[in-house]
Amino acid sequence: MNYRDTLNTSLKTSWIIIKLIIPIYILADILYYYNLLVYVSFLFEPVTSMLDLPSEAALSIISGMFLNLYAAVAFAAPLDLSSKEWTILAIYLGICHSLVVEGVIMKRLGISNIYSYFLRIISGLTVAFLVTIIPDGYFADTVINNSFEAKKYSGFYDLITSSISNAFILTIKIMLLIIGLIFVMDYIKSRDFIKRSIKNVSKGFSLGVGVFLGITYGAGILIKEADSTNLTKADIFYIGTFLMICHAIIEDTLLFVIFGADFTLIVVIRTIAAILISWLLLLFYLKFHRTNS
Repeated sequence: MNYRDTLNTSLKTSWIIIKLIIPIYILADILYYYNLLVYVSFLFEPVTSMLDLPSEAALSIISGMFLNLYAAVAFAAPLDLSSKEWTILAIYLGICHSLVVEGVIMKRLGISNIYSYFLRIISGLTVAFLVTIIPDGYFADTVINNSFEAKKYSGFYDLITSSISNAFILTIKIMLLIIGLIFVMDYIKSRDFIKRSIKNVSKGFSLGVGVFLGITYGAGILIKEADSTNLTKADIFYIGTFLMICHAIIEDTLLFVIFGADFTLIVVIRTIAAILISWLLLLFYLKFHRTNS
């Protein structure tokens, strides 16, 4: 194992992720601060109707889709939603959130924005709609501590300085985590008994990182593996599809559990949905490429 090469690869991969995220992170804070999304929230009221959510949840949905889950929760917190409603919202936004940021990352992996947006929106609507059919009695109210507070700024200067500071902290976290993960990955791959099944190790590790830590961190490993040709296009398509439906499964879920969403149902439903949808789409992908060949 060459530690210098691993460090160089880690820094290059971290830089790719960081330069994609920081500008959009700051833009998201500006949009949230000036409440600019309220002017188009009425367009999402058909979605709230379909998902049996109050019409006021439209702003939470659009904030989650185009900004992040923290903005979504900030708008949904005052709505006094039931455990079932929080669970539905968590499943939809768990699949379909931060579309712009994560779409850019998936694009870097060779997955088109059109595919990633359509996949996440349609999958989110389909899976969340199916949850509306489940009887209310199956939802366990698991409120932990309703203590979420929305960001508050005294002015634009405070907004920008705070946003840059938070983006810098996020940058450090991303760099440390990706460097650590790539070192672990390279160490594992350097073992003799692993070299015989290197592609399976790459796929499993990338998938695991994304499922538990999210697309941002999982993509760091994926980009590194894709650039080193350890993953085929079919591998990237499958892993990318799976992660767009099921990623950051613990952190994102707990954010909604705080307000009463059912943790077990969210995790089980998103995992099953990711397995079924990614498997079916992989079959179509392979069939399409065989036909073209």
